[in-house]
Amino acid sequence: MGILSRDALNRALIERQMLRERAPLGALDAIEHLVGIQAQEPPSPYPGLWSRLQNFRADDLTALLESRQAVRLLLMRGTIHLVSAADCLGLRPLVQVILDRHAATPMIMKKLVGLDVPEVVETARVLMEERPDTLTNIGKQLAEKWPGYDPTTFGLLLRCALPAVQLPPRGTWGPGLMKRPVCTTSDAWLGRPLESFSIDDVVLRYLAAFGPSSVMDVQAWCGLTRLREVLDRLRDRLVVFTDESGRELFDLPDAPRPDEDTPLPVRFIPEFDNILLAHADRSRVIADKDLPLVIGGKRTVLINGYVGAQWTLTRTKDSATLAVEYLAEPEERVRDEVTEEAERLLAFLAPDVERTVR
Repeated sequence: MGILSRDALNRALIERQMLRERAPLGALDAIEHLVGIQAQEPPSPYPGLWSRLQNFRADDLTALLESRQAVRLLLMRGTIHLVSAADCLGLRPLVQVILDRHAATPMIMKKLVGLDVPEVVETARVLMEERPDTLTNIGKQLAEKWPGYDPTTFGLLLRCALPAVQLPPRGTWGPGLMKRPVCTTSDAWLGRPLESFSIDDVVLRYLAAFGPSSVMDVQAWCGLTRLREVLDRLRDRLVVFTDESGRELFDLPDAPRPDEDTPLPVRFIPEFDNILLAHADRSRVIADKDLPLVIGGKRTVLINGYVGAQWTLTRTKDSATLAVEYLAEPEERVRDEVTEEAERLLAFLAPDVERTVR
């Protein structure tokens, strides 16, 4: 058992997230390696993959969504993720307990008193599979069948109770990116039933993409609890370290752990990227004082592996501006590197208009 410094943990995370060198992977393989991409904001998977992959094109991801090889739905932490079809089917049953807790809150259940909730959910399933629609509209149809009940509450129930896949063009680059999410069930869209993954296998995959990690880190990523027994069960297959505070960290024996002095390039990260959300202790990538950036959904810039700036994109019909705001005044060399990467990202995001970086 050795001690891993904060910088050593940072380098391990950056390496496994494909942010030191862009990986020669296809988009689907990358999405599966990452165990999904947080996609609360529909555009975010595009710059997220661009920062990680060689020769990534927006059409690569759009094609996966349109061909049903990748889908968007509620998963880890009760948030929207973009995952492969296989991961949708295996992860959703595993995290359903989290969503059941959300559905059981007084905000929802107090407004459904007197109803047979399983009957409501099954009715919604039939409606959604016969004619995909927004959960808001499905809620209105349910309110017609059960007068006096709130359509919005029905919608909140359904987003947790059913594996509601958001259909293209929602989430695909272009005019449909921000369209209202029309949904059907994963069974109807993918033609296969849900079948839960082993939690042991999922934890091992998490470590491959985010480790070394503590029990609390794993739980923060997925939203599940009581995972100590899982990691104890896996202990013989793992190596164990501690961080500088003495916290126990688990890892795969052969996973990369670069030297803590490994130089790192500038990388632009979309809002709510899992690199900022997948640990209870986020100091390996962002200082505690800067955590409000994550909570506020700001897009960030990694400078030597750590969040050192935020970025915004402003678009009009004929122009696009990417603005960078530093958290501390950088060296001129760093500023030049950030500007160069920003120009490359802006060319990806807005290839057909006049572009400005400032």
